[in-house]
Order: sequence, then structure tokens, then C-alpha cells
Amino acid sequence: MDLPPVDIFVTTADSDLEPPIITFNTLLSLLAVDYAAHKLACYLSDDGCSPLTFYSLVEASKFAKLWVQFCKKYNVQVRAPFRYFLGEFMPSDHANSCNEEFQWQWQKMKNEYDQLSRKVDDAAQNLSHCDLTGELAIFSNADSRNHSTIVKVIWENKEDSSDHLPHLVYISREKRSQHNHHYKAGAMNVLTRVSALMTNAPFMLNVDCDMFTNNPQVVRETICLLLGSKRETVCGFVQGPQLFYDGPADQVVISNEYMVKGVAEIQGPPYEGTGCFHRRKVIYGLGPDEVTNLTSEKGKLADEHELVKEFGACQVAASYYEYGTNRGKKFISYPYPNLIHLFQPHGIVDSHGVYSEFSAFLGCAPSDGPAAMIQQKRWATGLLEILFSISNPIFSIGDLQSRRCLAYIWILIWGLRSIPELCYAILPAYCIIYNSNFLPYFCLNCVPVQVEEPGIYIPVALFVIYNLYTLSEYLRLGFRIRSWWINQSMERITTMNAWLFALASFIIKFLGLSETVFEVTQKDQSNSDNNDGTINPEEFTFDKSPVFIPGTTILLVQLAALATALLGLQPEAHRGQGSGLGEFMCSFYLVACFWPIVKGLFRKGKYGIPFSTMCKSAVLAFIFVHLGRSSSNMG
Repeated sequence: MDLPPVDIFVTTADSDLEPPIITFNTLLSLLAVDYAAHKLACYLSDDGCSPLTFYSLVEASKFAKLWVQFCKKYNVQVRAPFRYFLGEFMPSDHANSCNEEFQWQWQKMKNEYDQLSRKVDDAAQNLSHCDLTGELAIFSNADSRNHSTIVKVIWENKEDSSDHLPHLVYISREKRSQHNHHYKAGAMNVLTRVSALMTNAPFMLNVDCDMFTNNPQVVRETICLLLGSKRETVCGFVQGPQLFYDGPADQVVISNEYMVKGVAEIQGPPYEGTGCFHRRKVIYGLGPDEVTNLTSEKGKLADEHELVKEFGACQVAASYYEYGTNRGKKFISYPYPNLIHLFQPHGIVDSHGVYSEFSAFLGCAPSDGPAAMIQQKRWATGLLEILFSISNPIFSIGDLQSRRCLAYIWILIWGLRSIPELCYAILPAYCIIYNSNFLPYFCLNCVPVQVEEPGIYIPVALFVIYNLYTLSEYLRLGFRIRSWWINQSMERITTMNAWLFALASFIIKFLGLSETVFEVTQKDQSNSDNNDGTINPEEFTFDKSPVFIPGTTILLVQLAALATALLGLQPEAHRGQGSGLGEFMCSFYLVACFWPIVKGLFRKGKYGIPFSTMCKSAVLAFIFVHLGRSSSNMG
């Protein structure tokens, strides 16, 4: 079967937070997939305009010529070198382990990869003293926020041979302060336009720079899902699950199993922003069944000089190219404005997607607590931007089923959930401190404890049923009770910290007081601690970021409330009904959920809450108690 060409897009934004060693491992795994090399073209978008990223890509392309042949000759399954050369992939465990030639080749590849890694590390350490000449001269006057377009063909498969490397192209789009570059969505649109002039493959795959494929057949298997008379008329894209190779798998697996697959059964899955194959014409605003006469010969890399002369390849990556147009709004693009791409680009709403069940790509999980909070904040901010934009599923009720709209809205209101959850978090503490109640009354002074208002059974039943049901989801998939509890705890911490800041960030932007800043998540393959060389992935880490102030404040308020009750400092109850067992149980539950923060109060270094954060939180907790006392006295 003659399979169609595929253009692969990889995006990176910051060579400090997304080290080139991670990026080129992603590219190496993609260049080595089992697919005709002359039908693949790999494009790297570097929004940081980093000479280090470009240098790493050039050096990695030299290693790739050896690596791709090695992988295909010995049928290597894990084709990202940094994972393949870990302990669990030693040659003694390989099917070819008895082959002396293989063992020699394995050691040779490992030495070549180590040499490549050392070159990149040395270049990173000496970047400030690096002489930007030769191929790097174009970066000499470039600033990451203000520079001209750079399009460089790193490798071209001129012989159209399936045994060589796929085309490899470096792109750093133009950035100017007077034009909005729209973050990752803008980068994806530039990749779409530049690739249309250069190779114009009918299918496109986009992945993040910290992902690698753990299935060398991924392109072939996915393209088969998109081909066929029936699929060609209804299927616009194939979305794979997002999984991580270096983080807890339970929460991601639970989300994919119950939420993503559930939504996928209603008009197909949502676009998750990465690990997705698209039909090019769908991105252009056409349905899968619409015929379009796309220009150029698909799969072949057009001459670079001819492109500039005839079409202006650099111009389609210019910062002004979309200015004053409907790109990003109605057609021929990924949508603006938002910081993420959880939902369908324009044109995909009317086309069905296929959710791929095989785990094709593995990504790098946030390396620590601050990175996880930044990621969650960025996601929640992007979701709020969608909620209050024309891309809101509410406005697409004619195209989407009502159940799908409800599923989208449930996700879109992540940031809004922080307000009611924050109120419910401080309410039991307030009631305990000032001896009032918000739940039906338990008589704590009676022996045994008596229920004076049967209405208490309603919230208790809802709480028990919800927790038993979520626990059953984990147990059905083979996870432990401990995993369930950790994720319940992290959900409370994330909601009242990262999502609260996401809401504040969105409001500031909505009022026109500031622009939203895209915060890149720190990527780290080593998972090492700066102090002792190791880090426990199950322990929560902190930094001086203000994102931890709300959670620490809530915890201090809860501890103050419990201390007030235990020391008998509560005022006299109004009308004889003060705080009861319900309020105490709610407060204890919150302290248990915030246990990582409790431990952080007594630790130092990476695992301890900074003293400045504790001081700010203590002041806020004192203000809350003082204002509560004033309002209580007024009442």
C-alpha cells in the first residue's frame, strides 16, 4: 500500500526551561519511526530563537544518520536514546544480546550518544562566550522577542530514498513587539504555512518537544485509521492519550479512561494540543469529505531559493502575516486567543475524530511542585479564555451535541471552581472560631452524640457516595487506595492555589490591565536535587512563588480554628447552637488534604515552604481572623 506523506511538527519555546537534549531526543525518536523516510518531514519550531537549539539540532542530525540505521536494523522499540540507554535497556536484555555484532554496535551507539550529549552540555555552559559565526551568524543580533524569520534546512532527503533520514527543517518565526505572536497557536500556524510551501503533506502530526514515541509503528498505524472510504469522509484527526514516562501514571490513566474516552464517545475526542494527527485540509477549514486542490507536489522538499523567490517562504513566518486577517478566528489556522489547545481547531468541530487507544507518545511530567502549579495555572487560564470567547462550546450548540457541550463546559470552568471551593474551605474554620454552624446540627455535648437535625444525612451521604465512587474508579484499574488519596489531596491543593491564580490572571487580562504571559513548564530528565543529588517524586516541593500563599493561608486558618476549639476559646454560641461535629470534620478533612503543606511548614530546602511565604500567609490568616471577629461582634 502506497502510504501518504506526513509532516511532523515539534515546538519548543525556551532552551533554558526546555533543554535541547530533551528536544533532540524527541526528534531522534520521530526520525527513526518505521515509515518511508522520503515521505516524512520533521519541522522544529524554536520560539526562543536559540543558537543552542539550532546547534543541538545540527549535531543531532549527524548522530541521527547512525541512530536511525541502528534502530531499524535491530528493531529497537524505544527510539529515544536517553531512554534506550537506561539500565533497563541494557544489551543483555535485548533479543539480539547473543549477537556479538549487536553488542559492539550497541556500545558504539552509546559512546556516540554520550559524545553528542557532552557537546551540547559544553555548548550550553559556554553559550555566553560562543563565537556566533558561520551557520550561527544569523543569531548574532537576534533577540528571543525581536528577530527576523529564520528557516534552515538541516537535512534534505534528495534521493527520495526510504533508507535515508526524513527531511529536517529548523524554523524560528519572526517576532516584533508591535504584533501579537499568540504563543504555541501562532507557532503551529507558522509551521502549517511553511510546511505547505515546502512539503505540503496531506497529514500533520504535532508533538511537544518533551515527548518521544514508544511505538516505532505509530505513524503507519495512525495513518491507517485515517484512510479508507468511510474514514476519509468523517474522520478529521486522530488523538492519542497523553502519558508520562517519569511521573505518577494513576491520575493521567484515570482521566484518560473515564473522562477522555467518555467524551470521545460523543462526536469524537477533543484535541488535546499534542500527540495528534490532523488532515491538513481540516486545519484549512474544510471537512474531511471536501475535495481541495492543494498546490505543490506532496512529500517532496521544494528548493529553498525557489521558495523564497516565488512564494516568500520567510514571509509566511513573518509577524505581520496574519495582521488584519481572520486567521486564528474563522479559518485556515489554529484558533486564537488561548494559551492551550484542548479543543478542536476551526474546521474540526464538524468532523469526527478517532481516539487512539495505543500509547504512542510519552511526555515529561513537571519536575517538581512549582512546575506542576505553573502548568495547571497555564491550563486553567487557557480554558477560561476559551470559556469567555467565541470558541465557547455554548455558541456551537448547533454543531455539537448538548452532552458534548456540557462535557466541555465542565472542563472549561476549572478556574471558576476555585472561588466556591475557597469559600467552602474557609467556612468551617470561620464557624469553629466564632462558634456558629452552617451544617445541620450535631450535639457534641450529648453522650452519645445525638443528631438534632436529620438534614445532616444529606451532605454526609453525598460526601461518602462521591468518595466511594471515585475510589472504585482507581481500584477497578488496579491502583492502590494511597494513589486515590494523593490525587484527592492534590486536587484540593491545585484548585485553591494554581486555579485561583489562573482566575486572577484571566481577570487582569480581561480588564485590560495586563497581558497574559505564557509560562513554560520546566523540563528535566534527571530529576535530581541540587543539594543531595536525589529527589523523592512522591514528596511535594516548594519555592518562593506566590502560588503557594493561598494554600498555606487556608491551612493556617484551619489550624487556628482547631486550636481555638481545643483550648476552649470559642465565644458563646448564638441561640445555643454553635459549631458541631460537621464543621470539625470538614476542618480536619481539609488539614488532611493539605498534609503536603503541613509537612512543608516543618521542613527546609526544596521540601520546605519558604519563610517569606509563611510570613505572608500568617498575616493573611491573622487578617481573616480579625475581620471575622469584627463581623461576628457586629452580628
